[in-house]
Amino acid sequence: MNKSEFPLDGEFLARRFESHRPHLRAVAYRMLGSSSEADDAVQEAWFRLSRTDARRVDNLGGWLTTVVGRVCLDMLRSRKSRAEEPLESGTATARVADVFAADPEQDALLADSVGVALLVVLETLTPAERLAFVLHDLFAVPYEEVADIVGRSPDAARQLASRARRRVQGAEAHDADLVRQREVVDAFLAAARGGDFDALVELLDPDVVARTDVGVTTGAAAVAKGASSFRHFAAVSRPALVDGATGLAVFIDGRLDRTLAFTFVGTRIAVIDIVLDPARVARQDISLVD
Repeated sequence: MNKSEFPLDGEFLARRFESHRPHLRAVAYRMLGSSSEADDAVQEAWFRLSRTDARRVDNLGGWLTTVVGRVCLDMLRSRKSRAEEPLESGTATARVADVFAADPEQDALLADSVGVALLVVLETLTPAERLAFVLHDLFAVPYEEVADIVGRSPDAARQLASRARRRVQGAEAHDADLVRQREVVDAFLAAARGGDFDALVELLDPDVVARTDVGVTTGAAAVAKGASSFRHFAAVSRPALVDGATGLAVFIDGRLDRTLAFTFVGTRIAVIDIVLDPARVARQDISLVD
């Protein structure tokens, strides 16, 4: 069917639009980080399509993606100028949970590629960087089309996407580091629970330092010996982020008793900061990790 034969029937056009809705919602959600705003952007794209002579549109999917991109860019710029947060309150985690709960059939299309880490780092980008990265890197929109949306040259659009890409890759590297660190801490916890001295030594940097409120222990052998005696506490310890660092939270009778925060050199534990003082423990930001 060529452009001149494109039907003008509203019902047919609506069906064509609905076939593109999951893709458009995915684009808008990555751009905005908010399911309600994403729905608004997609609805605005429908309004614009309904006011357009569809016979003049060669590639409906590409046209709609461009329209949604422009709408999202305007929304991001408006949000930034008013220093507003996305319409949905709470963390990026809550927004992911919300959007996946809204419509399981459509939101399954997002689940494989929208993660908390990506949403968090996207929120640190400028509107133009965010659009360039999302459209080009996630949806393969050519730089020429991205440039037209942001009102810059293709080279400038390429630079925008490149800057955004470096930020995203940096976040992914940090996330990968946390995963590796969690594996080491899990192994440390298992070795401590089992009183496995040799396994503990393997996990520790030779010059490891363990600091507590009352003193310092240095060297892998001495720290491993102390960790072996940690056996009782290891049984009631849970992996956690302690003030953002990979660590352990120790609970006695259901009450947070102490924390351990780990610093790494490569894949070995180099520093263990153990906080025993209840007042200091109460001031720490503790997030349990399943």
